[in-house]
Amino acid sequence: MALVSSTPFLQHARQNGYCVGAFNVHTLEMLQAVVEAAVETESPLILQSTVGTVKHLGADYIAAAAQTAAKLNRIPIALHLDHCADFDLIVKCIRAGYTSVMIDASHSPFEENVAQTRKVVEVGRAAGVNVEAELGKVGGVEDEIAVGEEDATLADPQECKAFVELTGVSTLAPAIGTAHGIYKGDPNIDFDRIQAIAGVVSVPLVLHGGSGIPDDQVRRAVSLGMSKMNVATELRIAFSDAIKNVFKANPSENDPRKYMVPAKQALREMAIEKMIVCGSVGKAKHFR
Repeated sequence: MALVSSTPFLQHARQNGYCVGAFNVHTLEMLQAVVEAAVETESPLILQSTVGTVKHLGADYIAAAAQTAAKLNRIPIALHLDHCADFDLIVKCIRAGYTSVMIDASHSPFEENVAQTRKVVEVGRAAGVNVEAELGKVGGVEDEIAVGEEDATLADPQECKAFVELTGVSTLAPAIGTAHGIYKGDPNIDFDRIQAIAGVVSVPLVLHGGSGIPDDQVRRAVSLGMSKMNVATELRIAFSDAIKNVFKANPSENDPRKYMVPAKQALREMAIEKMIVCGSVGKAKHFR
């Protein structure tokens, strides 16, 4: 298979009450581990890279690796650019082969957010690419974007409805109380708000800040209308901790294969757990 737009399987997820995991990867080994997890569970998959990772590795390298994974495996794989405010970088990633992009103009006033999102939607439609946007402000730190607790704002359901109608965006990430990074306390998810937004918006909804949310709360959010869940920080921690354990046991180790193998295994196991919670297991068969 080739890389595909995430729109069809996110719409299917919305209609059938499950969620597709979207996993931020920063190395080839992380990408391979997540793909292996999706193959084992027969799950649709969204690979994600942040703006920082694109700058670090290059859009062409990332897209080529993702395209190879798609060709070698019989599961639908989309490649997504997460949280990007740079129109030129969005276009660059689409040209490189990304099949999904997020324009994040949530820090701007509503009208400006609409204008910037519409501009990206026009490009995305022409290329057959899924376009995601954010309304409200999700707290925490995501790569180069930091939003303090005092600045985080929840999305208004009626604004969400108007935003989707005005922009034609494919998927919407409304701020509903989650946060990027690992939670300092218990997540404060506004489930009533999710239900209200899902009641007036027909496009798939995206749950940002998926790391550290208890499984029962993820399932509840999915049951109310969340169709995509982003996971980043937990993956990095699992991957890095496995490497640290190798060096703890053998400080003189200098063969990357010796510490990347256990790191891949740890990340793969975590990705499988997330796919099970999302309810995406076995859903790849619908897109062959």
